[in-house]
Amino acid sequence: MVQAGTASRTLTRAERTRASILVAAETLFAERGFAETRLEDVAAAVGIRRASIVYYFADKPALYDAVLADVFGGLLARVEPVLLGAGTLAERAIAAVSTWIDYVAGRPSTARILLREVADGRVGREPPLVRHTRAFSALIGHVLEASANDASAVPSHVDAVHLASVVTGSTVFFVAAMPVLLPGEGFEPLQRERLEGHRSEVLDIVRRLLGAPPS
Repeated sequence: MVQAGTASRTLTRAERTRASILVAAETLFAERGFAETRLEDVAAAVGIRRASIVYYFADKPALYDAVLADVFGGLLARVEPVLLGAGTLAERAIAAVSTWIDYVAGRPSTARILLREVADGRVGREPPLVRHTRAFSALIGHVLEASANDASAVPSHVDAVHLASVVTGSTVFFVAAMPVLLPGEGFEPLQRERLEGHRSEVLDIVRRLLGAPPS
């Protein structure tokens, strides 16, 4: 998501409009999914005509692709320096998990888009999301290869794919599904105490899988 203003310069009107389109589209794609989101609805949310969107994005798939690039590019920018930073592999993995939870808490549409992508996936068709998550697979592969001879490396019995699915799946379900499953209880996953409880539970599981000492 493009933040309003930058430290170096003021955005042009065209840049502000493009950013507003991305913000509105991200919200609608997360709420309704790709199929049910219309360019007319995005335009109405921004306060422009539908034809104006085509000036910035050729069609709805192009707009959706730009939203995914923005969402998951933002996540990669947060996680990559943590995984490539200082500390043992286990310490960096734990810090990256916490960073992931913070990112989703600050941008819950991430969880909703992931859930919708999985639900809308069809056998024989590569989901658009796959293209935007390959960089994460490459990053993890690089980190694991670089740590292969590290005495403090993750235990050999830990499967990186399994660990990633546990972490990603639990947070996506917590943020995007639990409020729907518990509508009468006013479940608010982003309420500070609930979010910190989720973080504590997930990090505890990760530490045990990695053989790291408790916090």
